[in-house]
Amino acid sequence: MAFSANNWAQSPRWFWTFVVAAAGCVVVYLLNLFMAEVHPGNLWGLSYGIAAGVLMVFVMLLGLRKRTKKIATRLGLGKSQAWVQLHVYGGALFLLLVFMHSGFRLPSGALAWWMFILSVWVTLSGIVGVALQKWIPKMLTSGLTVEVIYERIPELIKEISSKAEELIASSAEPVKEFYENNLAATLAAPQPRLIYYLDITGGINSQMKQFEYVRQFLSAEEKEKLRRLEALYKTKLEIDAHLTLQKALRGWLYTHVPLSLVLLMLVGIHLYSVLYY
Repeated sequence: MAFSANNWAQSPRWFWTFVVAAAGCVVVYLLNLFMAEVHPGNLWGLSYGIAAGVLMVFVMLLGLRKRTKKIATRLGLGKSQAWVQLHVYGGALFLLLVFMHSGFRLPSGALAWWMFILSVWVTLSGIVGVALQKWIPKMLTSGLTVEVIYERIPELIKEISSKAEELIASSAEPVKEFYENNLAATLAAPQPRLIYYLDITGGINSQMKQFEYVRQFLSAEEKEKLRRLEALYKTKLEIDAHLTLQKALRGWLYTHVPLSLVLLMLVGIHLYSVLYY
């Protein structure tokens, strides 16, 4: 199959703009090497560093754009999707400029090392975040029948558990015994499981088979109660799948956003010390 950015890039136009910009940076750097050595303290290295700092500010503006959505729309500052693309590709270009700033050498000094490590971490974690934001929604819609807002999960599980307890209170002994031995612990609290990363259904269909054995011993009325209990149990398992994958996405944010702010602060300190001292 022939290579095509359209097959996987969300915005091929932004992708090819990034490719051209990155190629342009590399060409400029190679031409630069014929004229002078590049290191952080000379004119060329300083220019690349300032360009990286300016680009980083624009990349970080995505957070501000999200929090001032109405104002940005009113001022015609572009669609959110365009800012997301700037954040993704601008972040990758920022890392390239950081390497150019250092002359592709390892840094020296504590501050330089921290900036280098955080630059690599923030950029790579950003790429991982893009992958997660593409993969997780597809996974959640591919094999599940319920849609869940992450913040509502504890409330929904409590509601399911309450309905199950209500149902069991008026059920026959075989149903009560089956509930206590096989379902109660699962319905009582959120249970994230690693299996959901490999199989979004987590073997839910196979777990439903345990209801079949009990059903054959019940009256029509009790079978209906068991059916409702089965529906509650299946919904709970699907909510656990949502919890597992959405928690991963939330966890990524905690490893990316705070460290991005720390990096921005360190870059500001570094630029101030270079320009004024």
